[in-house]
Parts: sequence; structure tokens; C-alpha cells
Amino acid sequence: MVEPGTAARILRRPAARLCLAVLAAVALAAAIGPELFPESYREPGPLQYAPPSWAHPFGTDLNGRDVFYRVLLGARISLVVGLAGALISLFLGSAYGLIAGYAGGRTDNVMMRLVDILYSVPRLIFILIFINAFDGHVRNFAAQVDWPWLMSYSRIVILIITLGLIEWLTMARIVRGQVLALKERPFTQAALVLGQSHAKIILRHLLPNILPIIIVYLTLTVPAVILDESFLSFLGLGIQPPQASWGSLLSEGAQSINPLKIYWWLLFFPAATMSATLLALNYLGDRLRDTLDPRR
Repeated sequence: MVEPGTAARILRRPAARLCLAVLAAVALAAAIGPELFPESYREPGPLQYAPPSWAHPFGTDLNGRDVFYRVLLGARISLVVGLAGALISLFLGSAYGLIAGYAGGRTDNVMMRLVDILYSVPRLIFILIFINAFDGHVRNFAAQVDWPWLMSYSRIVILIITLGLIEWLTMARIVRGQVLALKERPFTQAALVLGQSHAKIILRHLLPNILPIIIVYLTLTVPAVILDESFLSFLGLGIQPPQASWGSLLSEGAQSINPLKIYWWLLFFPAATMSATLLALNYLGDRLRDTLDPRR
């Protein structure tokens, strides 16, 4: 169980407070920042490849769009994809690992061999198949039920689901290993002898005891999903224009590099924002793991 005062112990170090402040600032800026920009900053303008200035702190891109505005838009999409994909992997991996570890025996063996098979499937091919197979169906469904938002974000929805279906495998292994150890403990055996149902034992006795480990791994899964999405978008397989994510912004910046001129701000600011966010997430995840580790 997560004990009272855990947050205070995690934030005891100044570096942890700094990382939390960075995450809060990025999340708040991504949530409300784009709405504060004037309309002229959101549309293409005459200032192509303008360097950073007071008017455009992060400069402008090929089409004269403000890079600061697009970095905040990219933060909004990247953070949503990372958090939603991690939550899907959390639910699937925890449920799968709990069932496999508690059942044990042949059921556990079959379920974990399935995990091994899924590990052998190349991620890139799996994502491409899902996007090509379901993007059209999702758009048709959105048109039938008159959901214009789903028409606009169908690729993002598919990407979230696909990344969640990829990342749950490690979570399942971690949870299954913990459950194998916990189900032999006296409190689990006592609950079984007293006639409690299997569902009640899992939900009331096993799940609360592995919850700290699940929370720790969730904080480490979010940056992993963000990196996967950025990599796919950098290759042109993820978020498509006019939408933007940190990966697609880095791709646009890389395409603007030529032997005569390097527009450094197109690469530096998206990369710096993404790096600061991922560093803060990973550090807080490590602090959470150290704090909740019962051996410390």
C-alpha cells in the first residue's frame, strides 16, 4: 500500500521539486497556452525561417508559423498519447499479470508463452498494420455517427491504442512475478482457507500490495510511450500535418537542414522541451521507485 507522507518523501530533494515544477509548467502550457496566442500566430505568415525574437521566441518555420505555438500543440498531443497509452498498458498488463500469476500452473505457462510470442512481433510492423487496417474504418464510423472530432483525431486514437497494446507486455511480467510471490504469503492462504472468492482475494489482498510497483512502472511507461510516438512521427508514420507532435516537429526541422543554412531553432526548441519533460518523468519515476521500495 502507498503510505501517507509518500509525496513529501519523494519531493524531499530539490531536484525532485524542480522536475515536478517542469512537468506542471509543460502540462499547463500545453493545456491553455495555444489558446492564448493571437490568430495570426496560428496561421502561415510571411516571416519564413525567422530566427528567435521578442515577437517569436522560438522563431518561425517554413510556412511562417510560430514555432513556440507549434511546440505547445505538440506537447499537448505527445502528453495525451503518452498518458493514455500508458494507462491502457497499465490496465491490460495488470489484469493479465494478476490472472496469470494467481492461476499458476498450466494456465500461467500458456499465458506467458503468449507474451513471449507477442514480444517477437516487430513493433513497427505491428503499428503499421493497425494504422492501415483501422484508420479507414474509424473514419467511416465517425462519419456514420457524426463525430467530427473522431474524424480529425482517428490516427491519434489508433496510435494510442496500438502503443498501449505494445507496452503492456513488460507490465504483465512484472505483475505476474509479484503475484507469484504474494500468493504464497500467509495472508493470502488465510483468505483462501476462510472461503473468500478468487476475485476478492485478487482485488482486496493482491492488488493493493502490488499497487506501488504498478504506479512506479506507470511513471516509467509514460516517457517510453512518448518516445515511441515521437519516433514514429519523426519517420512520418505517426501524427500527420497539420497536427503536430514533438516527433513531427523534429522531422520538419531535420528536413529544413541543408548545406547552406541550418535553422537550428526548428530542432533545438522541440528537442529541448521533449528532453526536459522526459528527464523530469524518468527522475520522478526513479524517486518514486526508491521511496516505495520496501527494502530501503
